Amino acid sequence: MMVGKGINDIDINIPNDAYDTGKSIPTFRAYLIAIVRDSTGKVIKVHKQRSHSPTTNFIGLLLPLNWFNNTGNSYTITNISGGTCSYNPGMGSSPQDISYPNNNSDANQPTYLAMIQVGSGSQSNPSSATNLAAPIANGSGSGQLIYGTISVPDSVSVSGSSAYFYVSQTYNNQSGATIDITEVGIVLQLYTQTYTNTSNTNCGQVLVWYDVLSSAISVPSGGSLTIYYTFTVNP
Repeated sequence: MMVGKGINDIDINIPNDAYDTGKSIPTFRAYLIAIVRDSTGKVIKVHKQRSHSPTTNFIGLLLPLNWFNNTGNSYTITNISGGTCSYNPGMGSSPQDISYPNNNSDANQPTYLAMIQVGSGSQSNPSSATNLAAPIANGSGSGQLIYGTISVPDSVSVSGSSAYFYVSQTYNNQSGATIDITEVGIVLQLYTQTYTNTSNTNCGQVLVWYDVLSSAISVPSGGSLTIYYTFTVNP
């Protein structure tokens, strides 16, 4: 895959009809939506922005199996604590695959969505992020938010030619002061296991999607914030 300026440097003649004419319809869009409520539950702010920041961890987890087979290499995943995990899927007794289904009560410890983490910092290169710049801790102390349980729908919603799904999470501010949110990320709890399920590896919590907000979101004392990530095909 080639991205950026390199696509213009291919030493061949590209037919004109292969260029983007500006009339094409995007086939995939991701949005981050934030809804802030005051202590009475009244909506006081709605924020929406395009989300376009999968991390290198996310790209690494999407590498096709033949890449690993042809190169013989593994991919290093870095978790939010700075620890690393060697990811090398394949068939057989030694390669480490991602286990499914996504149910964290399963005895085989499959991978699942851990949280949508919020923070008060920012990073200029989102794709290289392996953690939030200044993550906000879960709790009711100074500068903290109480993290609710992440919500994942049971199925993909379909309407005509469009299909979408979303994940969401709510945070309550019991810290006694207003808290400003400037960054958001999706975190997986990543486990790998051999094809024969003879060896499991806990890779820890891994940041796979990261966004810096276009403007800070203030959550008042006693109020709440709900974050939605929506992913749509053929919007």
